[in-house]
Amino acid sequence: MQAASDPNSLATLYIHVRILLGMIVGLGLTHLLRHLARIVERPQVRRIYWVHLVWALFMFIYLLHFWWWEFYLSHQTRWNFNLYLFVTVYALLLYLLCALIFPESVDDYQDYRDYFYSRGHWFFGLLAVMFAVDVVDTAIKGADYFRHFGPEYLMRNTGYILASLVAMKTRNRYYHGAFAVVALLYELSWILRRYEALQF
Repeated sequence: MQAASDPNSLATLYIHVRILLGMIVGLGLTHLLRHLARIVERPQVRRIYWVHLVWALFMFIYLLHFWWWEFYLSHQTRWNFNLYLFVTVYALLLYLLCALIFPESVDDYQDYRDYFYSRGHWFFGLLAVMFAVDVVDTAIKGADYFRHFGPEYLMRNTGYILASLVAMKTRNRYYHGAFAVVALLYELSWILRRYEALQF
């Protein structure tokens, strides 16, 4: 049996983990694209809501970012079940967010705006949980890994968590519109500034 520290063994383990994560991310992307295509094909069936679509775009970008970032894990040298569990839970949370932003049916609602405000507390509750899990996931990868993100990382996640908790409680359309746009623009900025080119 190969030692856990053997590079070949680590590479095989990473491929094993990435196959599962890739399946989950792929399901999330497929779900988003399928429902966006349905809106394009039959726009008259249910009236769209721009804030809802911005969050759908946010989730699409976030999933692509997560898949891009996963290449970092190929250099992770301390794999254990806790790390595997947290990374998998994180991917499952992303899929659940995609499922919540686009349900299989909105027949019980007037339109996507009605659905968004009626069930938004679930979406934003899970969004807050996702960013909290992200902090724990980053921490269990080691102190050096956590520190290399700098103070912005913790402020970013804390900001998302607090804003999501507020979004769970309010139906104010100005707040939701501002939160959606700022979240999308900031996430694009975060990706371009920190992950445009992966460095190890």
